[in-house]
Amino acid sequence: MITVSVKWQKELFKDVEIDTSQPPYVFKVQLFDLTGVPPERQKIMVKGGLLKDDADWERLGVKEGQKLMMMGTADEIVKTPEKGTVFVEDLPEEEQVAAVGHTAGLFNLGNTCYMNSTLQCLHSVPELKSALIDYSHSGRNNDVDQSSHMLTVATRDLFSELDKSVKPVAPMQFWMVLRKKYPQFGQLHNGVFMQQDAEECWTQILYTLSQSLRSPGSSENTDAVKALFGVELKSRIYCQESNEESSETESVYSLKCHISQEVNHLHEGLKHGLKSELEKASAALGRSAVYLKESRINALPRYLTVQFVRFFWKRESNQKAKILRKVDYPLELDVYDLCSDDLKKKLEAPRQFLRDEEGKKLGLKVNEKSSVRKESDVKMSDAEGSSNGGGEPSVAPMEEGEKEPQMTGVYDLVAVLTHKGRSADSGHYVGWVKQENGKWIEFDDDNPKPKIQDDITRLSGGGDWHMAYIIMYKARVVSL
Repeated sequence: MITVSVKWQKELFKDVEIDTSQPPYVFKVQLFDLTGVPPERQKIMVKGGLLKDDADWERLGVKEGQKLMMMGTADEIVKTPEKGTVFVEDLPEEEQVAAVGHTAGLFNLGNTCYMNSTLQCLHSVPELKSALIDYSHSGRNNDVDQSSHMLTVATRDLFSELDKSVKPVAPMQFWMVLRKKYPQFGQLHNGVFMQQDAEECWTQILYTLSQSLRSPGSSENTDAVKALFGVELKSRIYCQESNEESSETESVYSLKCHISQEVNHLHEGLKHGLKSELEKASAALGRSAVYLKESRINALPRYLTVQFVRFFWKRESNQKAKILRKVDYPLELDVYDLCSDDLKKKLEAPRQFLRDEEGKKLGLKVNEKSSVRKESDVKMSDAEGSSNGGGEPSVAPMEEGEKEPQMTGVYDLVAVLTHKGRSADSGHYVGWVKQENGKWIEFDDDNPKPKIQDDITRLSGGGDWHMAYIIMYKARVVSL
């Protein structure tokens, strides 16, 4: 132990002890207490230059009573807060939600994780919550049956309760109404409610809401659920044997990712899912024949849902068996090459605008000719009308006189529903949801936990760990 003096600005600190058995960083911490200068800002002159945090005192040759010179600026003095410290638990519940950064979990009422995970994913869609709030003002119309009306109200009330609470919520009323509307979710085995398929729950809830949230006496264009989740498919159906050909258009709430030995990535599985074979009567042949159905996306939703077809019926065990194969999926999905030619033309101008905006962020110069051509294309696209685009612009704010946000065909991952186990009717379901602040939360029933982005990309399968069963993407839109 040696004693030195330290000169800093106009002050001289005498009898400062140095414990030479400790690294110089400890000495810097002592000086921080004396001067308020953080160790990383301290420049202390010693033999050979500046004092380093891990230097050897013996080699430096600092002697008893030596005078050291220090340079550096101190931190500002922290003022006493005008208000006392307020703990999160002392805040009103709605403010607690904002402070915590996520909403409440849901209690498992007995094998209801399939329902909880579905609700947490759907609850993350602000436009759906807005439509449900509007439903409370419009009320039930005559086209909606009582059980559908009750399930819609229960969904609205549960979402509202989740938004206001940080403590776990018991979805008892919703579960009772769900079982009344769809009795299969109330099946018992040895007096215990059975585990159910989350995809069936997701589909039935959306179907019910699509009926309830449609404006009374109007066309399907005012169907809020269809506008948010509906994918319009245009299909070509032809028979190679008879050369018969026809076309059809249908609306679905999700795309299917078919899994086979050739599928390693979501995009490959989606391409497989848009092709199928069906057997039907052929007028030309006078008998049944095999037809090939090839589909293309003709209108895009605000939220694109994809189901991984992981379960199939196994006759030997008389249950739904699970395909464990790993299928990677991206955080950013571009579905342009899965679209019809008509839709591709509508997407060209918005996609060019998106590329230009992202290029500007990277400091790249935008081709002026490209921009002029883009503007003329936009007018044509606007005249033809856009697909089911909606919601707030994510690239540039709308100005007065601008058109509604346009779809680009590019989507960002916002929710993943996973399954852990070997059968759809057993195991455990969990929802993984991206919050408005960009952070991911794992909603494992009543126990929400923060996660990092890498945790989400690890849910692609290949073992007995949680693997993606349903994923949801949010459209990246631009305002032109």
